[in-house]
Amino acid sequence: MENKQDWTKIIRSEESFFKLNLKEILEYKDLIFLLTKKNFTTMYKQTILGPLWIVINPLLTTTMFTIIFGYIASIPTDSVPQFIFYMAGNIIWVYFSSCLSQISSTFLTNAAIFGKVYFPRLVLPISVIFTKLIDFTVQLVVFILFIAIFIHRGAPISIDIKVVFFPLLILQTAMLSFGVGIIISSLTTKYRDLNVLVSFGLQLWMYATPIVYPASQIHGKLQTLLMLNPMAPIAETFRYLFLGCGSIPTIFLVISILETIIIGCIGLFLFKKVEKDFIDIV
Repeated sequence: MENKQDWTKIIRSEESFFKLNLKEILEYKDLIFLLTKKNFTTMYKQTILGPLWIVINPLLTTTMFTIIFGYIASIPTDSVPQFIFYMAGNIIWVYFSSCLSQISSTFLTNAAIFGKVYFPRLVLPISVIFTKLIDFTVQLVVFILFIAIFIHRGAPISIDIKVVFFPLLILQTAMLSFGVGIIISSLTTKYRDLNVLVSFGLQLWMYATPIVYPASQIHGKLQTLLMLNPMAPIAETFRYLFLGCGSIPTIFLVISILETIIIGCIGLFLFKKVEKDFIDIV
């Protein structure tokens, strides 16, 4: 008598580091939604102003940038009003840095959960991307309102028609923060010092990116070196699309996209390698 069985899943002992099971991740879309909701509510729980901090934080930071770099340092802003210039750089940078910062501690902060239940580990950093996207969307709406106010007051601001491709720029920003974040997260399972250095590294990275100054103020080989920073073309393109200042650094934007892809592949390689046995390490 034959014993026939229907197999629903095949478990293999060895798996390619680059094998990314997107279907499995999509099956956990409800978990991604729940984690996104949890991250958002936890962030502003037991705060007096709650989600209002999403708007207050960039406004305070932009005001500080305007006073320090605009009025005191007198850094040119390509003829665009200083406040809106710094706000543009600030919101795109905050989205990138906040995603990277939180993703970089994925293994260390979720070790207890990983040890108890199975789910695709990439679900956690993906949920961070969506959580921070909520913040960014709110800040973008406020940013557009300020653009309308400045245009009404006669400021030399023009929104470029290419702004319709803006979502692709945000996708690249998310992918870059995701890639760098999971690289750091994977390495911190063995080298805890890296997690301590993340905030300091992000500060240095911000000043190496045209956030508080336009790329037009840097010349020669130094400008070329600056634009090889993958976040630099993103920041410049963002300002051009919404404010009409500067230009789209096409060649460097293509290089930035390639850098993002390479960083993402390295990140996935390390993440897949570490996730198998990191519980024994941490």
